[in-house]
Amino acid sequence: MKYAIFGLLVVPFLYGLHRLGLWAEQRGWIYYREKHGSSGTLQTAVLQVHSLFDSSKRYVLEETTRDRIQDEQSGDPPTNSSGRLVP
Repeated sequence: MKYAIFGLLVVPFLYGLHRLGLWAEQRGWIYYREKHGSSGTLQTAVLQVHSLFDSSKRYVLEETTRDRIQDEQSGDPPTNSSGRLVP
């Protein structure tokens, strides 16, 4: 009996949490179901934290950001790290 009551309380809570996640994704606050973040975003976030403690990481972060901005402004098609065009 107590498992049935527990189940009746958990299911609406999980559904509400699901709807909250969808709403937050629609507003652009999180990635939940439809959109996915890139690994580059995670790498940049980790480098930001490392740059607080190690000044050499700050240099790497600045160079990575500068390279990305230059690539976006160049107008050339995107390439991977080996120089091949990305399909």
